[in-house]
Amino acid sequence: MGRIKLNKYICEPNFSIKKYNSGLITTISNSILSVTIDSKGAELQSLQNVSSKREYIWEGNPEYWGKHSPVLFPIVGTLKNNSYHYQNKSYKLSRHGFARDMDFKLISSENNKVVFSLQCNEATKQAFPFEFELLVTYLLVDAELTITYTVINQGKGVMPYSIGGHPAFALNDSFEKYSLQFETDEKLLSYALENDLLSENKREIQLNTGRLPLAYSLFERDALIFKSLSSKQIQIFENEVPLLNFKFSGFPNFGIWTKKNAPFICLEPWAGYSDTLAASGNIIEKEGIQLLAGKSSQEYRFSIEII
Repeated sequence: MGRIKLNKYICEPNFSIKKYNSGLITTISNSILSVTIDSKGAELQSLQNVSSKREYIWEGNPEYWGKHSPVLFPIVGTLKNNSYHYQNKSYKLSRHGFARDMDFKLISSENNKVVFSLQCNEATKQAFPFEFELLVTYLLVDAELTITYTVINQGKGVMPYSIGGHPAFALNDSFEKYSLQFETDEKLLSYALENDLLSENKREIQLNTGRLPLAYSLFERDALIFKSLSSKQIQIFENEVPLLNFKFSGFPNFGIWTKKNAPFICLEPWAGYSDTLAASGNIIEKEGIQLLAGKSSQEYRFSIEII
């Protein structure tokens, strides 16, 4: 590999694989960042500064929430009665779908890039009767990790689906010492959940020149859910100092979430969201659903840039 110069640093990408009980743990790194991914769920486990050892991804303490950065597919959020129907047949799908709990196959590995694949099989077809492949790509360049989801419809007919990211960022200081800086000073409308389903009740979230100070009171009714955002970049500030840039493209919807007293904040780019209270159950008619033509693919991308 050639050397990549970044200011005074020399970035030399590295790659390794280890086997753990959870799955196959893959590491890519350079002189700035080290990244680990678990093949179970193709889930990002760690994003660590090499020199300071600071960890940017939530540790997954089950006292609060036992995940780190799950991949949400083939639904985002909750279905009414945890079920849907397609072509006069009913199917069961639990919250956020099955991809986060399945073993992905590592199909490509380079010093700074790895690609994981989940192929449809008899088990997935019991809950999601479509021919698909889901690729999750991690690319590390200098101080930025880019995650790309590629949804491939291998069948001939239209495939309905949703997909989303759910990265949780570790907060080392008290929650109120953090804020989110949106790319635009926009009017944010958050839709409330009722029994995990999306209601028509909404509230405006006030920004101050694009800034949202964090407080647990924002999440008293669960996640903040935005059907649309003008911003395609959000910065996390720690004590008024920028900590990281979160950039996303291809995702029309967005969620922000934490749990009471939990030392993390989730920034969640989505293509889809929970069923509405009025949902018919027909997956093709589902609000926010993505429809992918046969023998075609669609990409979604987000990145984490350490400042």
